[in-house]
Amino acid sequence: MFTGIIESIGKIRALTPKGGDVRVYVETGKLDLSDVKLGDSIAVNGVCLTAVELPGNGFAADVSRETLDCTAMNDLKNGSPVNLEKALTPTTRLGGHLVSGHVDGVGEVVARTENARAVEFRIRAPKDLAKYIAHKGSITVDGTSLTVNAVDGAEFLLTIIPHTLSETIMASYQPGRRVNLEVDLLARYLERLLLGDKAAEPAKSGNITESFLAANGYLKS
Repeated sequence: MFTGIIESIGKIRALTPKGGDVRVYVETGKLDLSDVKLGDSIAVNGVCLTAVELPGNGFAADVSRETLDCTAMNDLKNGSPVNLEKALTPTTRLGGHLVSGHVDGVGEVVARTENARAVEFRIRAPKDLAKYIAHKGSITVDGTSLTVNAVDGAEFLLTIIPHTLSETIMASYQPGRRVNLEVDLLARYLERLLLGDKAAEPAKSGNITESFLAANGYLKS
């Protein structure tokens, strides 16, 4: 588990094909690795990866085909800056929100607007994730815990303050960039709870719809 509070901006130093997937080598910058052991988890742009090598100035991790297919990791190349966060411990200050490091989908930056010293980003999420994104709710973008300021269909607005711009890779975002998205865990569990006994039925009959909510008393007629 993670908090979505980025601890360091690292750099991709190598991407090496290995047995059908990829081994990635990450230079970790100011991230303190003194308490990191082989097998520990580190989030790279919001993707939970397992450290399999610790050469001293960073770590290496294996990235499966599944992860490459379901995230924006395929867009990385040598020299790409990345957000880094070590897995939380029982004594970690939870400054963001609970983040699993399991990416739900890939979004796209569709607009960037300067707003005083802040920057506003409009991001388009995959349509199947739109129902989990709420005004003033939490969302993780490339591993960064953020508050949604507005929602319009599958698009949502973020206002990023100067501190976040300087401590994450978001300052480099431009329209067209693909970003890893993880929705709030509570929204996922709430959906399952609303299904009740229907959660055990095949997925084709398990989707939350307006008619389902009305029939089960969640909407007033």
